[in-house]
Amino acid sequence: MSADVHHAAAAGHGHHDAHSAGGHGTFQSYMTGFVLSVILTVIPFWLVMGNVLDNSLVTTLVILALGGVQMVVHVIYFLHMSTKSEGGWTFMALIFTITLVVIMLAGSVWVMYHLNHNMMPMDAHDVMNNAR
Repeated sequence: MSADVHHAAAAGHGHHDAHSAGGHGTFQSYMTGFVLSVILTVIPFWLVMGNVLDNSLVTTLVILALGGVQMVVHVIYFLHMSTKSEGGWTFMALIFTITLVVIMLAGSVWVMYHLNHNMMPMDAHDVMNNAR
């Protein structure tokens, strides 16, 4: 039995090697992820600070889309998730998480829009019409 353990360790099938072979990234992949993350952070900052897009709804949608792309970059380059890791269970958990995040973001935007629409103070014309 000890000969089998020694043989497996000599062949590079030790406990540590099994985890490191599971897709840890190289320096180049980490740098690629980092550069993409920086770019995907700078673009929304530039859009808002430079007032590049005239429509605030379009700006918001572009920022949300870039945030989604940045989440994908983090999942691929830093968390090393794929459809093959752990028999697909991590990918299923990721899909579930993304679904919850989309529901929470859409619900939050919907609630904030309706609060803004329904709680805005009336202008002078509305006050005069409601006073009659």
